[in-house]
Amino acid sequence: MSDPVAISVTVNGQLEHVRVEPRQLLVYLLRDHLGLTGSHVGCDTSNCGACTVHLDGVSCKSCTVLAVQADGAEVTTIEGIGSEGDLHPLQEAFWAEHGLQCGFCTPGMIMAAAGLLERTPNPTEEEIRHGLEGNLCRCTGYHNIVKAVQSAAAEQIAGAAGVSA
Repeated sequence: MSDPVAISVTVNGQLEHVRVEPRQLLVYLLRDHLGLTGSHVGCDTSNCGACTVHLDGVSCKSCTVLAVQADGAEVTTIEGIGSEGDLHPLQEAFWAEHGLQCGFCTPGMIMAAAGLLERTPNPTEEEIRHGLEGNLCRCTGYHNIVKAVQSAAAEQIAGAAGVSA
């Protein structure tokens, strides 16, 4: 076993100084060391997307990144984009449009969708489906997930224009 390595990473706006094994994955740093369990471990193979976070503003599957690779980086998890009393527009839309059932894939879906809306504020249905391709849902059939992303995009555009959707 290798000696732990000291890293510093900003997670949800909070600078964290931690010691990690060189082979430890970012998802386990978040879950096991920092107690941020919203990023789920669904497959350990990068197929499901349940562990999706933003690393320096870009959506990534945290099971594909070593924690040491995040040294000096900024990580945003599902816990960092909204709170119980102040949901993110995507969280609101997933709730309103019934875009979740069991909820296991939801944090990863929302983080992937947030990344998509950053890049493409008004995506077509095809762009949404393409943007979420790396995230699997075993419950919903994706129809309501797509509707939720469309709803959040419309709300975001309306908000930017100063009108209510």
